[in-house]
Amino acid sequence: MADDGENVNELFIPVKEPLDLIRLSLDERIYVKMRNERELRGRLHAYDQHLNMVLGDAEETVTTIEIDEETYEEVYRTTKRNIPMLFVRGDGVILVSPPTRVGG
Repeated sequence: MADDGENVNELFIPVKEPLDLIRLSLDERIYVKMRNERELRGRLHAYDQHLNMVLGDAEETVTTIEIDEETYEEVYRTTKRNIPMLFVRGDGVILVSPPTRVGG
């Protein structure tokens, strides 16, 4: 019979490299910040070492800045769309945030 110390260690999944955090987020909803003011939220189905990812039930938010011709003020506009399945090319990824885990 194993002692309690060994059982406790089996509960914790080791995180040795940054991509291990993404591995732990498989089949979870994640947040991805992209170049050109794009943001994605979706369920992570797959990824590779280049941060190419496949997201399901993704929501894309694009923020554009326009100049009002009368007042010359910056006007921020956001556009959202839902995408059932999305392939994300890794060279456009700036940040990947794993899901927030409540409790512990």
